[in-house]
Amino acid sequence: MGTTGKLDIRHECPSVEQYLALRKEAGLSAMSAEGAAIGLPRSIFAVTLYEEDSLVGMGRVIGDGGCFFQVTDIAVKPSYQGRGLGKLIMWEIREFLHTVPDKAYVSLIADGEASKLYAQYGFESVMPRSQGMFLRP
Repeated sequence: MGTTGKLDIRHECPSVEQYLALRKEAGLSAMSAEGAAIGLPRSIFAVTLYEEDSLVGMGRVIGDGGCFFQVTDIAVKPSYQGRGLGKLIMWEIREFLHTVPDKAYVSLIADGEASKLYAQYGFESVMPRSQGMFLRP
């Protein structure tokens, strides 16, 4: 754990309540409390940014821990956007990804202009060779 000024950088998941609230405030799709309670503890890596005890940013890596990893839940409170916190979250995640096994596949889904941020950390589009798809049961 480290600090940057008043910002506290933690490598831990937020609480279910904090997670759901930040996703909503940041404009990410809604998740259920049940799903968050199951999923958060199964994170392979997480980074959370706090100002005092208030969660202001987060990001996670999920997957099987060996062959496949997915970067997800990159979110920053709107009132904190534009301060480089998304870059800080991605830097912490990229540092973690340097430790994954050789030839592991690391993916993410970039919404809108977020692809510009992710490209700064080595992510590139898989189109037209592949395309992202999803199923919401």
